[in-house]
Amino acid sequence: MNKRHFLRGVKDALPVVLGYLPLGMAFGVLARSGHLSIGQVLAMSLMIYSGSAQFIAVGMLGTGAAPASIMATVMLVNSRLILLSASLAPHLSRVTAPVLSFLAHGITDETYAVAMGRMGEKPPNRWYLTGLFVTAHLAWLGGSAAGGILGRLLGDTARWGLNFALTAMFICLLILQLKNNVTIMVAGLAGLVSVAVATMIGGGWNIIVATILAATVGVLMEKWNKPSGRSSSVSPH
Repeated sequence: MNKRHFLRGVKDALPVVLGYLPLGMAFGVLARSGHLSIGQVLAMSLMIYSGSAQFIAVGMLGTGAAPASIMATVMLVNSRLILLSASLAPHLSRVTAPVLSFLAHGITDETYAVAMGRMGEKPPNRWYLTGLFVTAHLAWLGGSAAGGILGRLLGDTARWGLNFALTAMFICLLILQLKNNVTIMVAGLAGLVSVAVATMIGGGWNIIVATILAATVGVLMEKWNKPSGRSSSVSPH
């Protein structure tokens, strides 16, 4: 039983792997161009494990930013993962604290999206999440290592299309989430709001506003679409 759940998690991680390998390579190339060693590249991918935070950290290192400001920025960027962890926690109420700590480190936007995609069926257990998270993390580490080693040979990652890897992966994950009219409408709303806010305000606020608004609308729509729970059958009492 546990092996079956683990292998299912590994299988579900494959779309994420296809995105993490080229994106990790892009990070490795960038980090090496910023004079980080292979060991430092792998250490960042192992301990931070956040594409957006790692790219930002490398950029700040290149500008000579203070370590405290880099750490604060990375923590701020990754603070959204607290909410993601909180939404998964009710499904893991019987898991011990050490195992929860291990699983929490494997949560990313992409692995969370895949895990939530299974919520309509049987909720994912710790073995499923272990297979999903470990496979995705190994792909990120492998891509980072490959980029760090081959960085000087690849040169500009844009000409190889590696800079589009993250966008392509999110498109793939979005398509996997479009299962009914509610998810389609919420996705459309999020896209429209994001474009509108980016045009009017900019500064990255479009993602935050679109996420909050779309999530709120999605929850309300799901609540309205749920059956009332009433039944015409005779009560067992």
